[in-house]
Amino acid sequence: MAGFLSFTKEKQVNKVLEVAVEDILPNPYQPRSDFEQSDISSLAESISQNGILQPLTVRRIGDKFELIAGERRLRAAKSCEMEFVPCIVYDISQRESAILALVENIQREDLSFFDEALAIEKLIKYYGMTQEDAAAKLGKAQSTIANKLRLLRLTEDERKLIVQFELTERHARALLKLGSAEDRLNILEKVVHNKLNVERTEKLIDDYIGCQKEKNSYKKRSAVFQNVKIFVNTINKAVQTMQAAGISADSKKIQNENYIEYRVRIPIQKKSS
Repeated sequence: MAGFLSFTKEKQVNKVLEVAVEDILPNPYQPRSDFEQSDISSLAESISQNGILQPLTVRRIGDKFELIAGERRLRAAKSCEMEFVPCIVYDISQRESAILALVENIQREDLSFFDEALAIEKLIKYYGMTQEDAAAKLGKAQSTIANKLRLLRLTEDERKLIVQFELTERHARALLKLGSAEDRLNILEKVVHNKLNVERTEKLIDDYIGCQKEKNSYKKRSAVFQNVKIFVNTINKAVQTMQAAGISADSKKIQNENYIEYRVRIPIQKKSS
């Protein structure tokens, strides 16, 4: 009888399980910083009608589960007051979990370009990947990865404004032509106020850079001219000092076509015999 009623104990890994919502811990490496409540509400409505069609992915931590991917589905399930959700349990390390979470979120089209850049930075900075490694993992060109990372040169205030006013990634990249945060904020305010598209934004920035170069060139010319004046004044003062000491020195300014020539004449005092 005992032989007839034998059971096989299976390790529940990489299988779909019903997991209590209260037992699922948030993913500390979630790259998404902003979730649209309208999207969550829409997904919750779909789930209430059709259920969760794609299981969440988790990994076991003691008697709890840490979310790997499926943050929106989990939030929508909580909104529907679901007690259990379908999950696939992966037997992976914390490092592998973090990388999977980042990669899964980066590959989603609705991830903001700043969140995407931050996620790529994490892959490289915290998990020892090169830009080439990250590009291969994400199926993107290395140049694309480099351009994404350049966006992080913008300050937090600049990023908030760009997101708040729904500017594009091309707007953000255009601002990187400006080396000063003060200049970028100045231009950004004009872009927002005048609702400039990408082409007009790029023209505004190019014109601004041209004006700044002209100003810097003028300042350099003025500085050179000021230095020449100081040099001439020094000569005149030296001649006046000699004259005050009884030396009949004099100076003469000669204007030529391409230069100004100064001649200083100091008489030689003959020794008395």
